[in-house]
Amino acid sequence: MTNPSRIFDLQSEADFRSLAVEVARFQLENCAIYRDFARLMKVEEINALADIPFLPIRFFKEVEVVSTPVSSNSLVFLSSGTGEQGMSKHIVTDPSLYQQSYSLGFQQYFGNPKDWVILALLPNYLVQGNSGLVNMVEGLIAQSADPLSGFVLNEMEHIHARYLAALASGRKCMLFGVSYALLDLAEQGKDFSHAVVVETGGMKGRRQELTKPELHEALKQGLNTSEIHSEYGMTELLSQGYCGPDLIFRTPSWMRVVLRDVSDPLALVPEGQRGAINIIDLANLNSCSFIATDDLGKIVPGGFLLEGRVNHADVRGCNQMVG
Repeated sequence: MTNPSRIFDLQSEADFRSLAVEVARFQLENCAIYRDFARLMKVEEINALADIPFLPIRFFKEVEVVSTPVSSNSLVFLSSGTGEQGMSKHIVTDPSLYQQSYSLGFQQYFGNPKDWVILALLPNYLVQGNSGLVNMVEGLIAQSADPLSGFVLNEMEHIHARYLAALASGRKCMLFGVSYALLDLAEQGKDFSHAVVVETGGMKGRRQELTKPELHEALKQGLNTSEIHSEYGMTELLSQGYCGPDLIFRTPSWMRVVLRDVSDPLALVPEGQRGAINIIDLANLNSCSFIATDDLGKIVPGGFLLEGRVNHADVRGCNQMVG
């Protein structure tokens, strides 16, 4: 497909639908596993959005899902490995496309990274390595260009001082962290009332899983802040959704969520009803842009709600139940 930058220049729903069909045709031709899956679903050609099949996310654990050649510049992102059936592997053949996607997505929701001091609490991701989330936050920290911005691994006692220094310099401060690490911080009883807190990634087996409202309430109490934001992303995608206190995740213009019936993957679920989440992520041009996840959700005005996991699905980083 020529001129991938068109992904980020969509002006209308018609533009999105047209480009989605173009991307699906490109991947049908160039991604072997997607082509094989489409044939299994008896899809030979794609002429409209409704014709597009969604690849089950588990295939990222089993085969290489690529639509363009792998090179020495390619990145390999691995999932956090909390599932019992191995880690997902996402080969990113064009890292610049990922940078565009996460940068523009962040800007649409939070504004320019240059306006922020970003303190990142992602210890398990840093230790494991090959993390798309770490790559994203590292890029945002670089764009922040503030010496106070950075990752926090074994210096939890210093993070409040860095936060206060950010406020003293007139900068906005963001705490971007995996849920269990933010809870560890919350238990220190420090005041972060002027920080924007963004949680992601679940408990990673370190703590008991909480519903999202329970998690947000615990963080608000412990950090003395009035609201919590969440990031929705996964190894197999290149784009993210973000939510605020209303728990409604918003996605950028090149990303969409549609719902399928849990018992019939070819049947779609209408707005307002619960179903399994299918994601269209056009930034995933070089792998697969049409993925059937194991998350449950509900489409509501303005975005979507997370409502748990499909039964028997692996427990993963994005397993954040909504009660």
